[in-house]
Amino acid sequence: MGREIQERIVMEHSEMEGALRDMARQIVRDLDDPERLVLVGIHTGGVYLAQRLGQILEREHDLKVPIGTLDINLYRDDWSRLHTQPVVRSTRLPFSVDDKDVVLVDDVLFTGRTIRAALDALMDYGRPRRVRVAALVDRGHRELPICAHFVGLELETLPDEQVNVYLKEKDGSDRVVLECRPAA
Repeated sequence: MGREIQERIVMEHSEMEGALRDMARQIVRDLDDPERLVLVGIHTGGVYLAQRLGQILEREHDLKVPIGTLDINLYRDDWSRLHTQPVVRSTRLPFSVDDKDVVLVDDVLFTGRTIRAALDALMDYGRPRRVRVAALVDRGHRELPICAHFVGLELETLPDEQVNVYLKEKDGSDRVVLECRPAA
């Protein structure tokens, strides 16, 4: 008999919106030249979050920020362990990243390996002036020296727990769920 997965909702729609607005304020406070700012969402959750951040920056801070998308699957150091055939999505950067202040956007920051892969992929497109990381959830447990500069929620987790971000654009509703399997 299998053990049931225990779930705990740690954020719902209103908390996610509040966290994204806080992150947008943090980004604005960090700006020294709004003309250099671009957002790049990491597939898949980071793409939707980058679009939402862009909307908030425009609506609440009067900043129209270019938004791009980045596929990192072929840059991951573990893709062969995860899949025999990686799912390749499109990278869309409708601007030059040269001399830009890039904010890489992802849903969950965990080991740092996704961000490392994103940095490798981004550098294939040019040389940014500066790269910052925005993560809706930072759950700790880094394996690489990577940090988030703009964070919606810092969540203490155990290494074997899972953080799932569900977004209305792809899942029908917004929520962040912490999952764990009971010990044997």
